[in-house]
Amino acid sequence: MFGSLRRALCAVAAGILLPLVGAGAQPAGAAEAGADGQAVRAAEAGAGYWHTSGRRILDAAGQPVRIAGINWFGFETGNNVVHGLWSRDYKSMIDQMRSLGYNTIRIPFSDDIFKSSTVPNGIDFSGGKNADLQGLGSLGVLDRIVAYAGQSGLKVVLDRHRPDAGGQSALWYTAAVPESTWIANLRTLAARYQGQDTVVGIDLHNEPHDPACWGCGDTARDWRLAAQRAGNAVLSVNPDLLIFVEGVQTFNGVSGWWGGNLMGVAQYPVQLDVPGRLVYSAHDYATSVAQQSWFSDPTFPANMPGIWDKYWGYIFKQNIAPVWVGEFGTTLQSTTDQKWLAALVEYLRPTSTYGSDSFHWTFWSWNPNSGDTGGILKDDWSTVDTVKDGYLTSVKAPGFPTGGGGDPDPDPGTAACAATYTVTSDWGGGFNAEVKVTNTGTTPVNSWKVTWTWPTTRQITSMWNATHTQSGLTVTATNATHNGTIAPGGATTFGFGGTPGGGSTPTLTCTTT
Repeated sequence: MFGSLRRALCAVAAGILLPLVGAGAQPAGAAEAGADGQAVRAAEAGAGYWHTSGRRILDAAGQPVRIAGINWFGFETGNNVVHGLWSRDYKSMIDQMRSLGYNTIRIPFSDDIFKSSTVPNGIDFSGGKNADLQGLGSLGVLDRIVAYAGQSGLKVVLDRHRPDAGGQSALWYTAAVPESTWIANLRTLAARYQGQDTVVGIDLHNEPHDPACWGCGDTARDWRLAAQRAGNAVLSVNPDLLIFVEGVQTFNGVSGWWGGNLMGVAQYPVQLDVPGRLVYSAHDYATSVAQQSWFSDPTFPANMPGIWDKYWGYIFKQNIAPVWVGEFGTTLQSTTDQKWLAALVEYLRPTSTYGSDSFHWTFWSWNPNSGDTGGILKDDWSTVDTVKDGYLTSVKAPGFPTGGGGDPDPDPGTAACAATYTVTSDWGGGFNAEVKVTNTGTTPVNSWKVTWTWPTTRQITSMWNATHTQSGLTVTATNATHNGTIAPGGATTFGFGGTPGGGSTPTLTCTTT
């Protein structure tokens, strides 16, 4: 967010939980613009890792996708974990995001979460809430959030928001967190989620601003050069990730929002070693955050498309690269802010007209405790601000295929299942894992079987809520008596312990029997 004020987070007391209000949910199939300009229905897109082609982001099969998501902050604060877990279970939050039509979560973090001394706080475990987060460090909690997001058909962009929980930095490094630490931690994340295509990319640093420059050639201030160093370091570990690069504040004497000025791209583009991985990111805000000269222009809001074209929109319109508005938000209290948001949403291009040939976005924020914008949720951390959410309806886009194999869209009247695998703990000499079995069909599953083959030697030592056989590297798990029946859309889990370690995630096959 723009300025230190934007991180002055107010403490929100838990109120009486009200019924959830849904608005703006999108259809299951993607709307994509055809050659004649008409919206046509495309097959479900978004599977696998993504890459870029011109101004579009494409999935592993070459189908265009649109990021239409939400920011869920907290890992970058002293809580060292996403906010709101003091009120709700994290899975219910992700389920609600999905139900509202958001397809991606941008998760800010600080480098503090990589310290062994960092402990998440502000998590309510009462009544079974967040039960599987107990005893985990910040990275362990992040693992669970990523895993459940993927199971729910959402993608994740990780955002290095701050060097530490104390506050935003103008440059990508500080005396306490040098560039070497920044890059090492980015590489750690790239390696941690390698093979988990729920995490599609990393936003290298949030809102560089003065004295950061773009193209000035000073390695201590030139954000464009730093982004190349960090982006190439990430890609050397995981070449499948997208690299999101924000702008600066000032270029050639022209200033704008922190991170929102990408004017320098025309003369000094970011150059990465792996082609098709670069996405430029801009931030844009309204008067509830700060005043800008364009808000008092007598032609406002008609002047805004020209402003956006100048700072970042030209990159998309000239087919240079995809553009992602990683943050934008407002309290919506003033008429000016209402006009600004309506104009920006229209500028981002309605999905029904343009499909994925559009700007990408993640709204700020899911959290209600953002001091100068508020959030999609109201202060009870449950009720939806349907007015604010409603502004975004035209630019929302479908979710993505869930992980774990199986048929995501079975024929009516068939029984089908899918399974996903999560390592819950790994101590080197052994590990525990959980498998979630979901009924993806339209009729009840009466019994199920999950099989997989490990890439290296491992042996199951115990299993609960299922029985198993193992032949060499191949494992077959069948349901227990009490959990063989699963209603359509329902799920059950089983777990096991194994040796010598968790390692990479195998491919699971789920069949009904």
